[in-house]
Amino acid sequence: MKISARNVLSGRVVKLTHGAVNSEVVVELKGGTQIVSMISRESARHLKLRKGAKASAVIKASNVMIATD
Repeated sequence: MKISARNVLSGRVVKLTHGAVNSEVVVELKGGTQIVSMISRESARHLKLRKGAKASAVIKASNVMIATD
């Protein structure tokens, strides 16, 4: 896989919840941090996602929001 994004976090799928249209995917990184993403159910099927599978979260910097208390 070649991509231009530099923020690629690798881990394993620990939870996968399918809805009517979208699927919620929880990827756990080394150290226990979890990344949660909503993708289309069709994309989850195409990627053959399942609990325990290796997966990478690709984060585009322009789509990250920063907040303070």
